Amino acid sequence: MFKRTPSFLRHVGPGVVTGAADDDPSGIATYTQAGAQFGTGLLWTVFLSLPFMIAIQLVSARIGRVAGKGVAANLREHTPKSFLMAMVALLVIANTINIAADIAAMGEALQLVTG
Repeated sequence: MFKRTPSFLRHVGPGVVTGAADDDPSGIATYTQAGAQFGTGLLWTVFLSLPFMIAIQLVSARIGRVAGKGVAANLREHTPKSFLMAMVALLVIANTINIAADIAAMGEALQLVTG
């Protein structure tokens, strides 16, 4: 009665979820502004950026699958501690800025709704 999920879909599933996870408030606000300003004029960039995005997702997933560890744990094994700390610090800074942008985008959206 139930068919098995094709092998391709089992492997692609996590990538689709990860790719969709970038639809945070600041991303949606950025996409909306770019769409309102440029329309479909920037659609050609999809053909350039999509292969790179797929490659990064695949490499990250394969490193995690083969090593059984995350990026930071792998960096700890193969790079000096100072490099790892610098990368983690940059990640914390980037995430903090992203959270601030998310809050700002949600505030602006609420202001559009409530006036």
